[in-house]
Amino acid sequence: MRSPGRRVSGRARRVAAVTAYVVLLGTWVVTLGIPNDSLQVVLWLWAATIAARFDAPWRSHLAFLRDWWLPVAGLVVYFYSRGLTDELGLPVHVEMPITLDRWLGGGVTPTERLQAAWCGDPCVKESDPRLFDLYFTSVYATHFVAGLTIAAVLWSRSRAEWERWMRRYVGICFGALVVYIAFPMAPPWMASEMGELGHTSRITGRGWSEIGLDRIDVLLQGVGNPVAAMPSLHAGIAFLIAMYGVQRLRSPGRWLLLVYPASMSVALVYYAEHYVVDIVAGALLAWAVLVGASRWERRRQGST
Repeated sequence: MRSPGRRVSGRARRVAAVTAYVVLLGTWVVTLGIPNDSLQVVLWLWAATIAARFDAPWRSHLAFLRDWWLPVAGLVVYFYSRGLTDELGLPVHVEMPITLDRWLGGGVTPTERLQAAWCGDPCVKESDPRLFDLYFTSVYATHFVAGLTIAAVLWSRSRAEWERWMRRYVGICFGALVVYIAFPMAPPWMASEMGELGHTSRITGRGWSEIGLDRIDVLLQGVGNPVAAMPSLHAGIAFLIAMYGVQRLRSPGRWLLLVYPASMSVALVYYAEHYVVDIVAGALLAWAVLVGASRWERRRQGST
């Protein structure tokens, strides 16, 4: 049996490790930006589990790499593959989402309506942010860390639940990738630059005017696809998180999780990142992934 002195010493080491982790992460965010690719995020999450369980044997910490390497490899493949549209030379769709959103908005796209009502004149990223800009920019930024952070918490508590969640998380990423490649589509800000849509500005980062959202991809720098707009994976993952939580939790308060995808959807449309039809497509993809994964798991259990 451990003595009280050893218990206190172990607790002190964990506190020191967590404190050091927070300081290092804060320094990273201030100097380089929020980690916004899967590999960076997972490495920081691994460090968080090490700090939180500092006294655990190293074989326990290495179990993280053993369990995570395959889904992370899949996410890295997804990240690099988003730019395949540029290599294939497929035509970029511009008019279809504008037509649908104008129909939904009574002749004017919801993006144009929101920016006219909320953004100010002129509507540019450099203009003074409003309080709701801070909120919406913060919600937007959670996309890069929320899904994998949930995965890390589940991994620490239940490997079975972690597997269920990662199956859905990786599944929605690759589901979106298929559509990105087959149906490249210009977002509102790009359509505006092309002269196909009225003046709309990409103002995503102005809510954090002091530090912006000019994140630096240290490990996966410069890889992306501006025409990967349909469906909105930002919205899709937000809906996936909320719907999975509603499905798995039992507390009446679980329905408050729906505030997350609602806020994300407003942010995406307001900031000219996505059309409403992209949001709807992302929500439908999240639902399809949840249904498909649940059916596969039931069949797998039935066959064992």
